[in-house]
Amino acid sequence: MTEEFYRIKRLPPYVFAEVNAMKARARAAGEDIIDLGMGNPDGAPPPHVIEKLVEVARKPDAHGYSASKGIKGLRKAQAAYYARRFGVDVDPESEVVVTLGSKEGLANLAQAITAPGDVVLAPNPSYPIHTFGFIIAGAAIRSIPATPGPDFFRRLEHAVAYTVPKPSVLVIGYPSNPTAYVADYAFYEQVVAFAKEHKLWVLSDLAYAEIYFGKTPTPSILQVPGAKDVAIEFTSVSKTYSMAGWRIGFAVGNRTLVDALTRVKSYLDYGAFTPIQAAAVAAINGPQDIVEQNRQLYKRRRDVMVDSFGRAGWDIPSPEASMFCWAPIPPALKHLGSMEFAKQLIQHANVAVAPGTGFGEEGEGYVRLALVENEHRIRQAARNLKRYLQSMGVNAPAAA
Repeated sequence: MTEEFYRIKRLPPYVFAEVNAMKARARAAGEDIIDLGMGNPDGAPPPHVIEKLVEVARKPDAHGYSASKGIKGLRKAQAAYYARRFGVDVDPESEVVVTLGSKEGLANLAQAITAPGDVVLAPNPSYPIHTFGFIIAGAAIRSIPATPGPDFFRRLEHAVAYTVPKPSVLVIGYPSNPTAYVADYAFYEQVVAFAKEHKLWVLSDLAYAEIYFGKTPTPSILQVPGAKDVAIEFTSVSKTYSMAGWRIGFAVGNRTLVDALTRVKSYLDYGAFTPIQAAAVAAINGPQDIVEQNRQLYKRRRDVMVDSFGRAGWDIPSPEASMFCWAPIPPALKHLGSMEFAKQLIQHANVAVAPGTGFGEEGEGYVRLALVENEHRIRQAARNLKRYLQSMGVNAPAAA
């Protein structure tokens, strides 16, 4: 049998796979590749979190199946986080479900609430699961702007008025991946009002809630009165506590959506390993020094990247939040396109980046740079880039 499976046919080749394969071949050949491509934190959780993992793992009764919805203590910890961070009351029994990272939660909720032919509104460019989670479930995607400005709502109105069937879901995510755009409370007020008027479910991805660089903390959509009538929000311990590989996230908000996700998950998994969940409780309830430490770490790396890359001849906008820079390809090289530019950076500068087209067609002309290498390595990348750019006729700015 040679016929391709239905859902596989709906998935294009994974854009990042080719770049990742090139990176692997270069490293196998002994090249020192500075990897700014994947948002994979290079730090470790606080010692007390690891100690809790070890403590619980030593218990003889900790190695059986866990709870698909998440252990009660972890759901209570997440509810307490929402109370102290956002001033939002959350019922840990009916409004919180633990996920295997926010990515799994988004994908499984898409399966739970989507029928073939449904239309979903999602930003372009955006993190791939925001669209492909629904595409795998059989939905059609109508793109909306990633920028949370006036054009966002004009395009939203247009999409609802001229789409058949009428859209049922709106996906948003701020601070965004890959663009690092941020949204304010007034934006969320408009989103909630719009969703109620047009009977839309809202899925908000808040995975980078704690990585912001200004004085104003990142808001949650659930702070808006009545938001839980239409919205569910996804968060994660991955970047906040340097626990990406632990795969612990949360979905919080609307009870109908939480129940739908909980029910689907009950058929698919038994939850994360209980000692990992217990350690996540220790992270959320324990000392929060690492949260500010990570925020300052990414801020320093951002500043070094923007400065050193700029002096190398590549101007990069300084992001207000997240662990990414969304960088336009230098004008003289824009004709290469994001995929070819990314390939050339591996071949000629030993620097790996994520091509913008991997985040949607509107990502063409950009690459995403992850702040996951230390400051020394970022400066090394800048020196490599300067040589490559000069070889392509892009000169660094003259010294003042």
